[in-house]
Amino acid sequence: MTAVAGERLILVRHAMPAVDPSVPASEWPLAWDSRVASRLLRLHVSHPAYYVASTEPKAAQTMQEIAGAQRVATDPDLSEVHRPHYWFSDEEYRAAALAYAGGACPEGWEPHSAVISRFDAAVVRHAAAAAAQGRTLVLGTHGLAPTVWMASRYELSPDPAGFWSELRFPDLVEVDLVGARVRCLTH
Repeated sequence: MTAVAGERLILVRHAMPAVDPSVPASEWPLAWDSRVASRLLRLHVSHPAYYVASTEPKAAQTMQEIAGAQRVATDPDLSEVHRPHYWFSDEEYRAAALAYAGGACPEGWEPHSAVISRFDAAVVRHAAAAAAQGRTLVLGTHGLAPTVWMASRYELSPDPAGFWSELRFPDLVEVDLVGARVRCLTH
């Protein structure tokens, strides 16, 4: 990763979406009752902040609930790992996602190197802009893409797959870009 101007960023994993098996996961909106859970995350963010979210509705809507009246920009490079649209049972998806977080790449899923490259580019772009404004960078994203990106740069405890499996809907992760440390703020 290229050097970034800011020292800290907060990654927000979106709140629970309204799951609809007939619609690709990338199009799911935030579940109505998840809006309150999202608003509670405001307590962990210093305002004003520099807010950017994935273009996926569940992430952008989670971030807007946190930001309140502040503007939230969107960036497709913060989207979740691209994968084919077919319905998994919860157990099937969890197994595939754990394998992916652990380094495997199921057929048709976006290669890890592509996820790391696009996510890193977004962090670099937005960290510089946030630092120029003297604001904390807050990125609204997902579970797998940021886990893969963080695992490429930092040690994740207990391991990338274990780290991913412990993330909640929603969750906040603080990343120290200089000190190379990662910690969950909500558990």
